[in-house]
Amino acid sequence: MKSAVRSSLAVLAAAAGLAVTSSALAQSGSLPCDGVMQDRAACLRERGAAAQTARRGGFPKVDEAQLRQNALARCARQPPSDQTACEQRVLGTGQTTVTGSVLGGGVIRTTETPVPAPSAAPMPATRPAPMQSPMPMPMPMPAPPR
Repeated sequence: MKSAVRSSLAVLAAAAGLAVTSSALAQSGSLPCDGVMQDRAACLRERGAAAQTARRGGFPKVDEAQLRQNALARCARQPPSDQTACEQRVLGTGQTTVTGSVLGGGVIRTTETPVPAPSAAPMPATRPAPMQSPMPMPMPMPAPPR
């Protein structure tokens, strides 16, 4: 279940990051199509599509509040035991770390939540039963003198 949450959040973050990145690069005209990080033909198609969108009025502004609200709404659909951790990942609070990149395939948010070990009642100290050694073999009787 936790990996599904991480995957969903990674896709959301990748989509939001890609929209912002594409918008900025298209408007600046500096989308690199060097064929190193991606297919050159695909890059050129994306550059053309971005330029066309920019000529039509540009990309819509990213509403950060709406993105946050959507992410929290997805957390509300998680089991109650996972909701708090989901919200911490989305908001970046707690012990949340962010790794990866959109270009690398996605941003992964991980939150570590310390869980105290259950307190177990101390077990009484018992002594192991002594090992029983086998009975020694009787010594043979000495032979009578001749």
